[in-house]
Amino acid sequence: MDTSRASRIEVGEVLPVREFTVDNVQLFLYNAVLWNAHRIHFDHPYAVEVEHYPGLVVAGPLMGDWLTQCAVEWMGEEGRLVSIGYRNREAAYVGDVLSSGGVVQSVDRQAGTVTLELFVKNQHGTVVVPGEAVVHFPQL
Repeated sequence: MDTSRASRIEVGEVLPVREFTVDNVQLFLYNAVLWNAHRIHFDHPYAVEVEHYPGLVVAGPLMGDWLTQCAVEWMGEEGRLVSIGYRNREAAYVGDVLSSGGVVQSVDRQAGTVTLELFVKNQHGTVVVPGEAVVHFPQL
């Protein structure tokens, strides 16, 4: 009898939700590491007065990293991330309360793969970044 957690994965399983509130320092440091010098991420007057955003814009790759973390933490040591993709649909801003999570979309026991539907939502429940990931479990 297989007692691995992977053998119990079912369609509809909900991944743990993580909450984030980005501040100016975190956003600046993240973009500095990426060498992303777009002023909408660190220059508030520029973002508001020139680009007409309501505030500093959270970097899309940061939210993509949150989706990756969501999948990796859920799969644990048993799984291997095969692919991940996401789309930045709406902007998020410093001060927004954002959450990442997902749900098991499909399980292919023969192939040993699980497809996850992932998301980053804002405080209004709007999905600002939808995504998907495929995870391989040898013991599925």
